Amino acid sequence: MRSHSVGRVSQLGARLQPNGSCDFLVWAPRCKQVDIRILETKDAVIPMTRLDRGYFTANVPDTSAGARYFYRLNGTSELPDPASRSQPDGVHQASEVTDPEFEWTDGNWFGIALSQYVIYELHPGTFTPEGTFDAIIPHLPGLRELGITAIELMPVAQFPGNRNWGYDGVYPYAVQNSYGGGAGLKRLVNACHAAGLAVVLDVVYNHLGPEGNYLGAYAPYFTGRYKTPWGEALNFDGADSDEVRRYFIENALQWQDEFHLDALRLDAVHAIRDFSAIPFLEELVDRTRERSELLNRRFHLIAESDMNMARHILPQQLGGYGLHAQWSDDFHHAIHSLVTGERTGYYEDFGGVLPLAKAWKQGYTYTGEYSVHRRHRHGSSSANTSLKQFVVCCQNHDQVGNRKLGERLGALTTFEGQKLAAGAVILSACIPMLFMGEEYGDPAPFHYFISHSDPGLIQAVRKGRIEEFAAFAWKGDVKDPQDEATFNSCKLNHALAADGRHRQLREFYRELLRLRRELPAIAQADRHSIEMQVSENEHTLWIRYPEPGNEVAVLLNFSEKPAPIALPLAAGPWTRQIDSADLCWAGPGSQVSQQFESEGRVELVLQPRSVVVLIQP
Repeated sequence: MRSHSVGRVSQLGARLQPNGSCDFLVWAPRCKQVDIRILETKDAVIPMTRLDRGYFTANVPDTSAGARYFYRLNGTSELPDPASRSQPDGVHQASEVTDPEFEWTDGNWFGIALSQYVIYELHPGTFTPEGTFDAIIPHLPGLRELGITAIELMPVAQFPGNRNWGYDGVYPYAVQNSYGGGAGLKRLVNACHAAGLAVVLDVVYNHLGPEGNYLGAYAPYFTGRYKTPWGEALNFDGADSDEVRRYFIENALQWQDEFHLDALRLDAVHAIRDFSAIPFLEELVDRTRERSELLNRRFHLIAESDMNMARHILPQQLGGYGLHAQWSDDFHHAIHSLVTGERTGYYEDFGGVLPLAKAWKQGYTYTGEYSVHRRHRHGSSSANTSLKQFVVCCQNHDQVGNRKLGERLGALTTFEGQKLAAGAVILSACIPMLFMGEEYGDPAPFHYFISHSDPGLIQAVRKGRIEEFAAFAWKGDVKDPQDEATFNSCKLNHALAADGRHRQLREFYRELLRLRRELPAIAQADRHSIEMQVSENEHTLWIRYPEPGNEVAVLLNFSEKPAPIALPLAAGPWTRQIDSADLCWAGPGSQVSQQFESEGRVELVLQPRSVVVLIQP
C-alpha cells in the first residue's frame, strides 16, 4: 500500500510537490532576508518571500529527492534547515530534500491498547554490531516470542558524529544518518507492525544539543528565563512561543503520520518550563488525538518525569494534561535498593519493602512525603490515575548508563536477585519495560558516549560526567565518553542468550511474560483490587490479585535467608505456577509444594531472593 501523509499544506521544511517542484518554509524572524542555495545547481540562489510572523517561503521548480541545500541568512551565513528531514553529511553540512513516500504494508495495523504494552527499550547503535535500523529487524521475531509487544527506540534525531545516546540531537525532524536515516526507520516500523509489535520513539522536547544547534540564528526558539541541566530552555510560554510550539507539534505529527509510530516517550517533561494557560503538553495531547482519530490508529504519549506529578497523566476534565502514561522512577529505585543494597544518592530515600509495596499499589512511593535526598516534600497523590498509566522497570538506559561504570543489574546482584527483580516488574499491574539484553543478562555495560568535534565541548562533557557521580559512593574511573572503545564495549552479544544461565534467565523472563499475558487477574488488576501484606522484618511482600475462579498470589522474598510466610489464601486447591528458586531456573530448589490445599490460611517457606506465583484454578 502506497501511503500519503495527511495534511501537508504549509509544513515546515522542504516538501516535494506532485509537479516536480519543492516548497520550502522556514521561520526566521531574526532575519531580514533568507535565500535558498541549492548545491546541485551551481550558484543557484533563490530568494524567499517573507510572510507574517517571520516566516519565509519559496517554491523551487525541478527539485527532486536528494537535492542538497542551505539557507542563506541576510546574504552571508549559510546554515542547514532547522526542520531538515535529512543531514546525510552530519549536523554542520547541507540539508537534503527527501521523499516522504514509502511502500507501507501495515494497512491493517491500528495499534494496540496501552494496557497491553510490554516495552523493550533499545539503543539502535549498540543493540547490534552494525548499529542500524535494518540490523534490528532479524531480532523482532525473537522479541515477539519472548512476549514483547512494543519496542522503544532511544532518540534518533540527528546528532553530531556517529555515536551518541541521542539526547544531543539538534535536528528533531531528521533521522540519524548513521542508523539508516528516515527510510531505514520506516523499514523497521513496517517490519515491527508485521511482527505485531508497536513502536515507541523517545523524543526530546526540553532542550537541543550544543553542537550543530543553529536554531538561535533563525528565531527565538530558546529563552533565558529558565534553565535546564543540559542547555538552554525552549521558549514554550514567552513572546513568539506559538511558533516554537508549532515546530515541535509538527514534529510529533510527523512521527505519528509519516513514520506510522505508535507512541512517543517525552524525555524529562519536568524540564519543559511552561506557565501558559494552555501548556504545550496539553496542546500536544489535543493535536495528536485529533490526528489519531483521522488516521484511525492508536497513539500514546508517555512522559518521563522525576516530579511524581499526577497532573501529567490526569485527564484534562480533571485539570490534567491528559498524557497517557509516565515512567515511575520510584518503582525502579525501590527494587534496585532492595536487590543491591545501595543506599547512596537518590537511593537513600528507599530501602525496605514498604517503598516498593506503595509504588506497586500507587505508582509512586512519594506522594507528598518528605524526601531525605531532596530535602523537601515530594510528589502528589496518584489516587485518580490507573496503574496502567505507569511504566516500570528494574533497568533502563538512565539507571544503567548514569552509573560510574555503566553496570547492569547482573553486575550488582546475584542471579537470584536478577530473577526476583524481573518478577517484581513483570508481575506488577503496571506497564513493564525491559532494557535491551536484560532478559538474558548481557554483561555488556551501557556507558555514556559521544562523538563531538569541538575539543572544548568534549572536555566539558568529561568533566561533567565525573562531577555527576559525587553524590554516590561508587568506585572506579569513568570511561572516556569520546573514546570509540567506550561505545563499542556497550554492544550486545545476542549469542549469549542460547547458553547456560543466560538461556535459563531468558526462559524465566519468557515464562513470567506468559503468566502476565494469560492470567486475567494480573492483566486486569488495578489499585482498587490489589491486596497486600508486608513484613519488613522478614523482607517479604505478598500481593493478592482477586479474580473469581482464577485468583493469583505473588510472593516475594527480598531477604538473603529463607522466609516463613503465613498467608490468608482463599480456601480450596492452589497450584504453584512458578518459583524462581526451582532447579529448572538454576535456583536452589523450591520449598513450596506444586499443589496444596488451603483452609483459608497457609504457611509457606520462600527461598532467599525468590519470587513465587500461586493460582487458584
